[in-house]
Amino acid sequence: MSNHLKNLKLKIWRQSGPTDSGHFENYVMDEISDEASFLEMLDVLNEGLISENKLPVVFDHDCREGICGTCSLMINGQAHGPERSTTTCQLHMRKFKSGDEIVIEPWRASAFPIIKDLMVERSAFDRIIESGGFITAPTGGAPDANLIPIPKTVADAAMDASQCIGCGACVAACPNGAANLFTGAKIAHLNLLPQGQAERFKRTEAMVETMDKYFGSCTNHGECEAACPKEISIDVIALMNKDYRKSKLKNRKEISRT
Repeated sequence: MSNHLKNLKLKIWRQSGPTDSGHFENYVMDEISDEASFLEMLDVLNEGLISENKLPVVFDHDCREGICGTCSLMINGQAHGPERSTTTCQLHMRKFKSGDEIVIEPWRASAFPIIKDLMVERSAFDRIIESGGFITAPTGGAPDANLIPIPKTVADAAMDASQCIGCGACVAACPNGAANLFTGAKIAHLNLLPQGQAERFKRTEAMVETMDKYFGSCTNHGECEAACPKEISIDVIALMNKDYRKSKLKNRKEISRT
């Protein structure tokens, strides 16, 4: 056997639907290339299952370029697998040794109910964005980017926060199932920029309180930052908490004036 091929044992969570109790099933994969991505390896598995008239393993995927955030898998107990700053679709089989057993599960969080097998429902994230993750101030035509002076440190911080792809790894890794890193990133990339100031505190209050309806509380374990494939800093959580405290005062004053 070539040194670039390896045999693997897969232990995969199978669940026919949200109400099914679910169970693990074992599969053997022979001669998987080092250069194959993790999802390509699952494709090979599914091709074999289909050829045997068996149900393929359901898993989320789309761009396979580390951008869309849909490739949500727990691999040997780690969100997106053993390689830091990497999505599942960008994880390659060279990170595993021949003979390894790989345990593959869906995200484990009460806010992400399982749809089938490895696919989960993440619409709770959509509810957070819908509550305030946008700018509604009329701006007319798009101005030239250089017309609005923004300090480089602010622009860099907003750009770093905007890298969040909404994959949910932060929630899956958090012992409390909290979504503070996701929400903090979505708030920060708008609140740091001049265009986001008009609705800054209204936005923060709405998004944080919507988050609290679906997710657990943050107790600063830091697992979210470690699991994030885009290396979003937990600094965004501190910024969110600071703006939330301010929002409760400012929004109350605005209500009293009316």
